Amino acid sequence: MLSWPYTHLLINHFPVVLSISALAVAILALFLGRRGLWLTAMGALTAAGASIYPVHFTGDEADHTLNDPWYIHPGTIEAHDNAAGIALTVILIVGAFAAYSWWRSLKRPADLIPGWMRAGVVVGALAAVGTVTYTAYLGGKIVHEAPILQLKQPPAGLPPGIAAEPAKD
Repeated sequence: MLSWPYTHLLINHFPVVLSISALAVAILALFLGRRGLWLTAMGALTAAGASIYPVHFTGDEADHTLNDPWYIHPGTIEAHDNAAGIALTVILIVGAFAAYSWWRSLKRPADLIPGWMRAGVVVGALAAVGTVTYTAYLGGKIVHEAPILQLKQPPAGLPPGIAAEPAKD
């Protein structure tokens, strides 16, 4: 069944992968000076900006759905959500800048991409990667540091199939 937590887990990788890809391509563009690489970096940052709000929205809905369950360490969801708010703001701004830069560069194919625009793409990609990877790190802690994972044996009373193989008939 498609739930908010599951939907969030399905789509939360888009801003991460797109931001990292944009930074890698922007670094290549710095060294190789190819227009197509700059346009690719701008496109990836634009896509990251377009994907960040649905990720943030589904994360908020997942938080409300889970409602601080006993098996998640207190405070981990809040820390992730706080970082996600910063990542949302940064990547929306970077995505808007990249969209403008991409549009402007496509409208003027004979012109060199201005230095301020190239610098903005590199700095924006660095900011996007920094905020989104920290947010992803904190999101991983929600599950990986769950108290239940520290137990040597599953708690008593869990239904079959949750902590052990279901009984075979």
